[in-house]
Amino acid sequence: MAQDSQAEADMLKWAQGIARKNGWELNPDEDHLGTVIRGLVRNKTKFGRPYCPCRLRSGDEEKDRTIECPCIYHKDEIAHDGHCHCLLYYKKP
Repeated sequence: MAQDSQAEADMLKWAQGIARKNGWELNPDEDHLGTVIRGLVRNKTKFGRPYCPCRLRSGDEEKDRTIECPCIYHKDEIAHDGHCHCLLYYKKP
């Protein structure tokens, strides 16, 4: 159980770094944020990559790299909607 907590803390730190680097912020709703972080950890543990937990994997590793967080869609989604599909990354107000 402690290993899961450490993996989640590491993933959260990683996501915070991406947000900071891009001038975004993470979802302020801690419940939703935790759900997405746990999904990223689960996918990284199960498949070896932090695939977006809100998108379906095809099983084709090359094709699925497009949905590795942050996925190829995130910049357009944040620019257009103010957040990515998973509601992980948000444009700063």
